[in-house]
Amino acid sequence: MNNMKGMRHASNIAWVLQWILNIGLIALAAVLVFFLVKETVTMAALMFGDVKGVTAYELLEGIVIYFLYFEFIALIIKYFMSGYHFPLRYFIYIGITAIIRLIIVDHSDPMTTLLHAGAILVLVVALYIANTEKLRRE
Repeated sequence: MNNMKGMRHASNIAWVLQWILNIGLIALAAVLVFFLVKETVTMAALMFGDVKGVTAYELLEGIVIYFLYFEFIALIIKYFMSGYHFPLRYFIYIGITAIIRLIIVDHSDPMTTLLHAGAILVLVVALYIANTEKLRRE
């Protein structure tokens, strides 16, 4: 009987913490949507505006940042649609995109760029392994 009461309390605590997590993720999604819209306006101004001195690297960096916002929002959507579970491969996609952004922004040192490319290769291998039938949950 005591064990049953303890499990009910643990279940209630887990339920409250899950709701706190869900509210936090919804707030984070709202912030990310705001910054996604802001990045869209900024990119439109860079592409179609009269902004002088904009390099292709700045525009490309903006596009990659746009995809990062998009991927994080997609991750939050997938979390709710898959029964409160973050799929591993979405984190790998975000990691690959973030490293590509890092290479675009800071490519002055060839050795560092090569190491970043190696990290992307490791993430692609991890993505391949994560998508095998034995590890795939969905």
